[in-house]
Order: sequence, then structure tokens, then C-alpha cells
Amino acid sequence: MTSNITRVLHTGISVYNMEESVEWYRKNLGFEVVKDDGYVPPLKAKIVFIEKDGYQIELFEYDEPKKMPEDRLMPNTDLQTVGTKHVAFETDDMDALKEGFVANGVDIAHEVRMGQDAVMFVRDCNGVLIEFIQK
Repeated sequence: MTSNITRVLHTGISVYNMEESVEWYRKNLGFEVVKDDGYVPPLKAKIVFIEKDGYQIELFEYDEPKKMPEDRLMPNTDLQTVGTKHVAFETDDMDALKEGFVANGVDIAHEVRMGQDAVMFVRDCNGVLIEFIQK
């Protein structure tokens, strides 16, 4: 085991449209832009870092993004595909969170109870799954 890893830095998410994605994460999850790298020619992509409560997401908008496969749009089928799955956040009021999402037109993908926990998956404006858990 290594002991020289000091902290989690960020999660990377590729998006279709940077401005729309930044606004979606701001409006629905309270993230704010903390760094805008602009266009990075070697990657052929725009890069923006957003942050909420010390947690950062790095957004990438490539010149020619590849469409997300259909089976990645549903939590239960996406989990069967090897690789990174989703970001999860804890909430203390799932009903209020859902009410805000519904009011904002957020795409709610799946809701379930897992024992005592309420679980909800939504899709961001790119189809990326995000999980919320109320313990």
C-alpha cells in the first residue's frame, strides 16, 4: 500500500457543449467555475474546472465528441460495462432535491430504495449519470 497519495483532486467529464454544461452544473448542483483553461490545442478541447464545497469536476469539450452509447444512459445497464460509472453525492432531503430537479426539467433516470437509503440517478445535459443518496 502506498501512503503518499494525499487527496482526491477532481473527476473528469466529457461534455458536448461547455457553456450549457457549466450552466447545468451551476443551476442544478451549485458548482462554480474556478479555472478556465480555454482551448488546449494538443487535446483539441476546451477545459474548465468547476467546484462545490472543495470538490472539483474537470469538464472537457472536444472538437469532435463521440456520442455516449445507449447502454451508458441507464444505471443498471451502465454498471455492467467495465469502467468508471458515475459521481455520487449525499443529500439530507431527497424529496426537496427531486422537487428542485423536476422544477428545472432535470432528467431523472432511476429511483430506488436500497435498504434504508433513498437513491436517485439523474442525467446531466449530456446524458452523464449522477447519483444522489439519502442515508
